[in-house]
Amino acid sequence: MLRGMRLGSFKSCVLEPYASTFHVKCNCTSAKPSSNVQNLPKLPVPKLGDTLNKFLVTAQPFLNDTEFATTKTLVKEFENGVGQKLQSLLEKRATQHQNWLEEWWLNTAYLEYRDPVVVFSSPGLVFPFRKFNSQKDQLMYAAKTLLAALDYKSLIDNDKIPVEMMGKNQLDMSQYKKIFGTCRIPFEKRDKLSFNDSKHITVIHNNHIFHVDIWGNDGKRLNEDQIVQILQKVVDSSQSPATDPIGILTSENRDNWAKAYQILSKEKVNRESLLDVERSLVVLCLDGAAGVWSRDRDARFSLAAAQTIHGGGAASHGANRWFDKTVQFIVGADGITGLTYEHSPAEGQPIAVMTDFIIDYIDQNKSAESSSSSPKDPVKLAFSVNKDVADMINTAKDNLDKLVANLELDCFKFDKYGKNFIKSHKMSPDSYLQMAMQYAFYSLHQTPGAHYESAATRMYAGGRTETIRSCSPEAVAFARAMLDRAAAPAAQLAALRRAVRAHKDYTVQALQGFGVDRHLLGLKLTAIENGIEIPKLYSDPGYVRSAHMRISTSQVACKCDGFMCYGPLVGDGYATCYNPRDNDVNFATAAFAAHRDTSSARYRAALERALSDMHDVLLRTTQSKL
Repeated sequence: MLRGMRLGSFKSCVLEPYASTFHVKCNCTSAKPSSNVQNLPKLPVPKLGDTLNKFLVTAQPFLNDTEFATTKTLVKEFENGVGQKLQSLLEKRATQHQNWLEEWWLNTAYLEYRDPVVVFSSPGLVFPFRKFNSQKDQLMYAAKTLLAALDYKSLIDNDKIPVEMMGKNQLDMSQYKKIFGTCRIPFEKRDKLSFNDSKHITVIHNNHIFHVDIWGNDGKRLNEDQIVQILQKVVDSSQSPATDPIGILTSENRDNWAKAYQILSKEKVNRESLLDVERSLVVLCLDGAAGVWSRDRDARFSLAAAQTIHGGGAASHGANRWFDKTVQFIVGADGITGLTYEHSPAEGQPIAVMTDFIIDYIDQNKSAESSSSSPKDPVKLAFSVNKDVADMINTAKDNLDKLVANLELDCFKFDKYGKNFIKSHKMSPDSYLQMAMQYAFYSLHQTPGAHYESAATRMYAGGRTETIRSCSPEAVAFARAMLDRAAAPAAQLAALRRAVRAHKDYTVQALQGFGVDRHLLGLKLTAIENGIEIPKLYSDPGYVRSAHMRISTSQVACKCDGFMCYGPLVGDGYATCYNPRDNDVNFATAAFAAHRDTSSARYRAALERALSDMHDVLLRTTQSKL
C-alpha cells in the first residue's frame, strides 16, 4: 500500500487499543518497496550454474581436497535436482515483484534480526573533531547541523539531489527518501518501520527526551539563534540525569525491547511520548564531555567511534540515545560529533553524502535567512515507568555495559599514503586495500579468512547490496607470497596484481547482481516459503565456512576527514570500515574481546604492516626497472 507514495504524503499516526493492550498504530510496514520513478531495470536472477561455479571457486580456500570433492558432488546434485525447482520458483517470484530480494533482505537481514541494533547492526559515523570553548559553541554547532540537515532534506524532497551514476547507469536514489522521519518499531519476532514527515525533532540531554519544533507557529523555520535559544532551554531544564532513562531500552535485544514497549504502551502518556519520538525527523543527542582532548589522535578516533556506536555505556552516553531512529546526530560538549544510523532503511553511502553536505555547510558558516516570529518552547516528554519497566531499564544498562566491554575498537589514520599512490601503480584502491586486509588476516591466523565486502546493487530498482567474496584463491596465493621470505619482489608483485584483478572482476559482477550470496539466500528462502526441505548444500562445510565472514568490511567514502565504524559480523571476526582519501586512509577496526583468537590491536598492527610491505614491494620492483 506504500508503493509509489512520497514521504511527505504519509498520514499521521493514530493510537488504537488492540487485544486488551495499547499499541502505537502508525504507517508501519515491514517493507517499503521503492516506487521506481527512475524506471530502473529489475534485479536479475542469475543463472543457477553460473552461481554454483562461482561458489565453488570461493569455497575452495576453506576446504581440503577431500572436503572439496564432497562439496563439488553436493553442488552437482543440487544443480541437477532440487536446485532446478527452486530456481524456477525464484524466477517466477522475480516476475511478480519489482525486486525479488528487497522485502526478503529487509526482513531477514534487519527486521527479524533479534540481537541489539547497537554494535551488531547500526554503524556510527564520526565527523571531524571540533573544539568548543563554551556550551554555547556546542549548541551553535548543533543548530548548524540541524539547519544543514533540513536543507539537505529539502533537496531530497524536491528531487534536487544529483542522480548518482555508475558508468552510464543511473543508481536508485530511493534510499535518500528514507533517511528522515523513519523509525524502527520493536515487535516480537519481526520489527516494523514507520515512515513519517513532520515539523519537529527529538532532542535528548542527560537522558531526558524533548519535543523540539523547528518551525514556529507562523509556519516559518527557525534560524540558528532561535534554535540555540531553544536548545539552551532544553539544557537548563535537564541539569540532572533522568531517573528512568527510557532511551537505553532501544539498545536491548529486540524481543526484550518489544516487551518493554508493549508494557509502556498501556499508559496513554507513554503512547503519546513514544509516538512523538517515532514521528520526529531526527534525534539530536547533546552529550557531555568524553575527555577527547586528553588523548592522542588515534585514541581520539577510537573514543569517538565508541560514542557513535554505543555511547560508551550506561554511565556515559549510552542512555542519551534513541537507537531506533534512522538518524541521530551526536554533539558532545568537548567536540566529538557525528551520528548513529539505524541500518535497515538505507546503506552507508547516502549517509556519507549527507555528512559531506553537513560538514561543508558548517565549514562555510552558512546560516538560514528565514526566521520565525513565534518559536515554540521545547516540551519534555513524560514517561510513566512501573516496576517491570524499571527492572527492564536496569537490565538494559547491564546488557549495554557488557556489549561495550566486549567491543574492542582501534581506529586510526594510515598516513603513509592514500589512493593517489595506489592509482599511480594502475591498481584499484579498493581492491588493493581489500588485499591488504587478506594479507593481514593470513599473517595473524595462518589460514584464509572468509571476507565480506558490500557492493551496492543500486543500478536496479530497490537494490541494496551483494557480497563481494574477497577471499579468493588468488588472494590466498598473494598472502602466502608476501609471507614467503624466499619470494622475489617481482613474484610478490605479480601475485598482488592477480589478486587485485580477481577482486575487481568479482566486484564488477557483484555490482551487477551476479554474486553468490544473495542468489543462494533467495533459493534457500524459496525452499522455506514453499515447504521444501533445505538442501544439504547449506549445511556443507564449503557453504558454512565460506559464509562465516571473519572479515567484515565496507568502503564508505566521504570527502571530509571522517569515517564510519561498526562491530564484527561473527564472534571470531574483525570489522574494517575505511575511507580512502588522496594521501591517507581512515580505518575503523573492531574485534570482540571475549574471543581469545582475535584482537583489534593485533589486527591493526598487521594491517599497517601489510600496507607498508605492499608499498615497499611496489617501490622495489619499480626501482629495479630503472
